Amino acid sequence: MRLVGPSGEQVGIVPLAKALELAQEYDLDLVEVAATARPPVCKLMDYGKFKYESAMKAREARKNQAHTVIKEMKLRPKIDPHDYDTKKGHVVRFLKQGDKVKITIMFRGREQSRPELGFRLLQRLADDVADLGFVESNPKQDGRNMIMVLGPHKKKTEAMAEAREAQAARKAGRQQESSPAEEPAEEPAEA
Repeated sequence: MRLVGPSGEQVGIVPLAKALELAQEYDLDLVEVAATARPPVCKLMDYGKFKYESAMKAREARKNQAHTVIKEMKLRPKIDPHDYDTKKGHVVRFLKQGDKVKITIMFRGREQSRPELGFRLLQRLADDVADLGFVESNPKQDGRNMIMVLGPHKKKTEAMAEAREAQAARKAGRQQESSPAEEPAEEPAEA
């Protein structure tokens, strides 16, 4: 078998008994790296440490993965200005987090005969959040509802990274605040 040493150097082609002897001498494990190669390739390494490091790499990769989430916001055509501002705030928060937002306008009764009211409301909302997101699917009537999907300008992973940085900055600020500044010692007052 072809043997690779503990620091990555080529030892050469050695018999199995010699490879096992070297593994015991270095107090390491003999791990088969490429079984299909001719001759097979083995490496001297600490297998437990190798498994731990590969698990940590996989964990870090999962941590940086992002799941695409579609948040939903429901509105009515005759929405109050304050309610509109509140709902718009939620949409802004979702877009800042890197999520897609599905906006649904629900029509009731005679409101169904005036779909242009819902269309105007959706256009107004899209214009208000244009700096954070874009219209991914244009408004379309779906029975009693009108639906539009907004997508964020920045990806979910970027938003997650920014949120982690902001959290670390807040934590550092709090720690700096909580550590008391050293005050000079007061001199005793004379009587």
